[in-house]
Amino acid sequence: MDEDSPLALADICLAWVSRNLETLCTVCEDGSLQFYSCPVFPQELSDLLLHAMTDMGVLDDRTVGVFRNVERLRLKRAWLHSSCLSADAFRQALCMHRLQELNASCLGGDITVSDILHGLSSNKDCRQGLQRLTVIGMNLLSAASDPSPRFSALRGLRCLCVAWTQLDDSGLEDICSLPLLESLDISGTSVTDLAPLRSLRAGLRSLTVHGLRKLAMPAADLLSVLTSLELLRHLDVSNSRLVADREGLVRQLLERTGTLEELVSLDVSGWRGVSDATVQAFVEARPGMRFLGLLATGAGGSNFLSGEGCLKVTGEHNLAQVNEALRRYVERKSFLQEVLRHLHILISELDVGPQPEVLKLVCSAMQKHSDSASVQLVATACVFNLTSLELAQEMPLSLLGNVVRQVLAAMKNFPSNEQIQKNCLFSLCSDYVLQVVPFNRWVLLCATSPPPAHTETCQGFVTGDPQQLLSIVQQRASVGAVDSVLNFALTTLWNLTDERPYTCLLFLQCQGLELYMEVLETYIFEPSTQKKVLGLLNNLAEVEDLRGALLDEELLEYVVSVLSSPAVAVEVSYFAGGVLANLTSSRGPAWDLDTQLRDTILQELHASVLSWTPPDHVMVSYRSFQPFYPLLHHSQASGVQLWALWGIHLVCRHDGEARILTVEGGLDTIRALTSDPHTHRDVQQLALNILTLVEPGATSTGPTYKYTTEASLIQLNGKLYCSQSEKQ
Repeated sequence: MDEDSPLALADICLAWVSRNLETLCTVCEDGSLQFYSCPVFPQELSDLLLHAMTDMGVLDDRTVGVFRNVERLRLKRAWLHSSCLSADAFRQALCMHRLQELNASCLGGDITVSDILHGLSSNKDCRQGLQRLTVIGMNLLSAASDPSPRFSALRGLRCLCVAWTQLDDSGLEDICSLPLLESLDISGTSVTDLAPLRSLRAGLRSLTVHGLRKLAMPAADLLSVLTSLELLRHLDVSNSRLVADREGLVRQLLERTGTLEELVSLDVSGWRGVSDATVQAFVEARPGMRFLGLLATGAGGSNFLSGEGCLKVTGEHNLAQVNEALRRYVERKSFLQEVLRHLHILISELDVGPQPEVLKLVCSAMQKHSDSASVQLVATACVFNLTSLELAQEMPLSLLGNVVRQVLAAMKNFPSNEQIQKNCLFSLCSDYVLQVVPFNRWVLLCATSPPPAHTETCQGFVTGDPQQLLSIVQQRASVGAVDSVLNFALTTLWNLTDERPYTCLLFLQCQGLELYMEVLETYIFEPSTQKKVLGLLNNLAEVEDLRGALLDEELLEYVVSVLSSPAVAVEVSYFAGGVLANLTSSRGPAWDLDTQLRDTILQELHASVLSWTPPDHVMVSYRSFQPFYPLLHHSQASGVQLWALWGIHLVCRHDGEARILTVEGGLDTIRALTSDPHTHRDVQQLALNILTLVEPGATSTGPTYKYTTEASLIQLNGKLYCSQSEKQ
């Protein structure tokens, strides 16, 4: 499914049910939940509901109780990954079902593998019918458990994964007595001897023994066991330590002829010292091979092993190999760090163009290892290279939204890691990302603000202040820097104050106005910086209760000079005019400065608006004209009215935008200006021009403005800004 495709209706419904369980359920005596009314669910839908509850983090001892209703919610495939359940809740809610598959990896709570096995074994249907069991990362025993959990009680098991548990040699012997076992993963366990695997040679098709650090077998004995498994199609003997193959285990395995002839995939990643020639000879002797894991082996540089054809290869020599490694090794942190490091090198040195699939894989890696500084460090560097400049515009918006959320999570999780913070800020430093990509801007404010003393949640962060962003501005401005860091901070502050009065208040309380006055003076010849600063000041000026803080004579005189200067681009003058129009509005606090200054401002505002030539590219647009309507009141000065009308007229030149006036009732306000005899003639003329655009039958006797719409718009809340002319 395309990244931006809508969710399936079933997924939407299941998510809604998962979020509203408290409303839909009654509470039983033991505290568990039961649906008030529950139809008979198709078995597949019951599985999906459990999966949705797990993924949304709502599955616990209370909510899992809904699955005690075995007659109406029948489960076959239970997904519990990373949930928190007790042994009693698991037994009462799930062990009565005729389960065929169970993924209980990384379960929290007091439940152990022994509890799971005893619970499943209590049900004859599970003993005989359970085919797949995954318990990655779980404790085998608790203090109250029986001495040894017995997997062999589940006689129907065909696929078993006990990776990263404390499984020992006796446990492996028990597993190897399973009569139907075809796939086994014992990665990262405490097994020292693989000899029991010989008893599975008649049925085992897939074996994963990645990262067996306690293995104490000589290479010759290990090879003897592996090569005895004649039906193996998938073999993974990769090494998580990324060390040299001193005993020549992998070399000997690859050089053996007449063995493992059914293999279609082999992973030897992490064993350094493997040659291309040896690997190629191995593959040529087994024409059915479809996958090779060669990451950190030294092999994979030849055309034969490029991974770009039918034979997929994980490695570091090209983008195809790196992509395959990202896809297969997302659970393996040591491999993932190595892959991301090579990805960063590749995309830094080569012009690879937009890579949405790669970005999606990097995002998954960040999410999976959110607590690993080493992964986040190199992953955020990759994100920056994959989304810089115009590359972001080629990515699906939903994907970018997920990426931004992971970047913000990294900023929150590693506030003291300077390089991670820099990588994240560089990744976010894009008008396109900040203004178009869907994500919670408050979370960005949280991540770039110091946490309040007594608050730990992001909601509490909202009561904080944007001090860190202002500190960045002050730091960069103090040395006169014009770079992406300053651009990020200014753009973010501009966006976060847009139609958010409370954030505007926080900005003022942090002495942001004083700092911005200094920035205006420092960057007098930098139109991009001036536009962002004046854009934020315009946001402040739109808040009536805060206008008094902006009534500073020095500030106003500077803004007037920007407004009236013929050397200043209209993109900058427009926002200067917005500041002045709002501050000289008849609404808000009384004018307590020199009245002559106000008269001068209004005269300059009137004259400047009439002199503006609309730019060839789209400059600004709005989803709503609500901020303009107060400025069109008959009590307003003509300069104020002209500025508001000019902005509306600019927007209405775009197809579909004029309807905003109709929907909001703004046409009545504009018609009133044309019919009021006290309205200035220039105001009437511009109002008529707007009516001509919106109502083709209206009469206009004056000139109309002409625009082109070559640039694309980028949207944030009510406003749309165009950054086509700015290279971030």
